Amino acid sequence: DDLEPLVWQTLSTCYDPEIPVNIVDLGLVYRLAFEPLPEAEKVRVLLDMTLTAPGCGMGEAIADEVCDKVLALPRVGEITVNLVFDPPWDRSRMSEAAQLALGL
Repeated sequence: DDLEPLVWQTLSTCYDPEIPVNIVDLGLVYRLAFEPLPEAEKVRVLLDMTLTAPGCGMGEAIADEVCDKVLALPRVGEITVNLVFDPPWDRSRMSEAAQLALGL
């Protein structure tokens, strides 16, 4: 299916405003799944993501950006973004490119 790569590409345009790296490379996306909707060829996107710190005040803003961008994609009828903190995020979840960008 061509939708999943498109969703991942779209997620990579969403950034934590406090860190100049996208949420995919930061390793904030824990799960991406799809459920069919009753409307012909529409799907619900189910996304579990975390934040770099549980007390991060930008969580709602990041989730709203994810919702807006993914809902704009063809065939996406709904999206559910769950903020989860188990397992806790740590630097090991970051891509090599993100680590290099942040000088780690």
